[in-house]
Amino acid sequence: MSNLVLELREVTKQYEGHLAVDHLSFQVKKGVLFGLLGPNGAGKTSSIRMITGITLPDSGSIYLDGQPVDGRLSHNIGYLPEERGLYKKMSVGEHLLYLIRLRGWNKKEGKAKVMEWLERFNIEDWWAKKIDELSKGMQQKVQFIATVMHDPSLMILDEPFSGLDPVNSKLIREEIVRLSEEGCGIILSTHRMEQVEELCDEIVIVNHGKKIIEGPIDNIKMRHWNGEYLIDIGEHPGQFLPAGVEVIQQNKKGLWEIRIPSDSSTSSLLEHLLKNNTDIRHFEKSLPSLNDIFIQITGEDNPQIS
Repeated sequence: MSNLVLELREVTKQYEGHLAVDHLSFQVKKGVLFGLLGPNGAGKTSSIRMITGITLPDSGSIYLDGQPVDGRLSHNIGYLPEERGLYKKMSVGEHLLYLIRLRGWNKKEGKAKVMEWLERFNIEDWWAKKIDELSKGMQQKVQFIATVMHDPSLMILDEPFSGLDPVNSKLIREEIVRLSEEGCGIILSTHRMEQVEELCDEIVIVNHGKKIIEGPIDNIKMRHWNGEYLIDIGEHPGQFLPAGVEVIQQNKKGLWEIRIPSDSSTSSLLEHLLKNNTDIRHFEKSLPSLNDIFIQITGEDNPQIS
């Protein structure tokens, strides 16, 4: 049985002469937190609209749980859009019950499921509150419940932490991780690279409608590593290092960035330091941040494709 929850195959979408998505292919596995990234206008929203069946591709195919997406409402998708949409005059309970019944649940089972999520968030007393009585952060929690309460196999979360304070951000983050661990495929679309690094297992970056990089985050970082290390061997590391090792700068944490010559190796450097009884307090590869990689491969001055 396939472990794929979503697959895009050579998907293309054009609007009035503008090619928004250009032969885009990627896969999302069950139980994987997947980052869909790209600058504004890259084609992310157009791709999400096709995945959810709001629009259909001009060419190519999209499969959800092995079945082609054909424009009909899928009960197997939960979508949290960047622009939130709640009926402000409805009560929280009435609104959530209405939405879960649209997903095919009967009234009794739907109400039980809604209450289960309200209790999980310790907000069961919100049932009778009007949506417009809630703060932006409180509405965000209701919107998140509306996204996940029908047990979708795929969740698409567009800027899910917008408007949340640190406490509620932590709560939503823990729920996202829990749902992923239980086997849900989750697509996270955000401009906050630190959130992607913290949460996601794999990513795809698109630009001008095309895929420019895809894969596990750790693998992508290694592919963009430039041979630098972080080291702490005292205030003046140069006196302990062998000839040819370049001391670049000291970072904010007090660690020194160094670069080993291409004809040398990590083991030979460590052997030299140990031979001279150097006090090695810290030593690690200085991998680039996802933010640095994002800027590098999407910048107009460096349209590198990996």
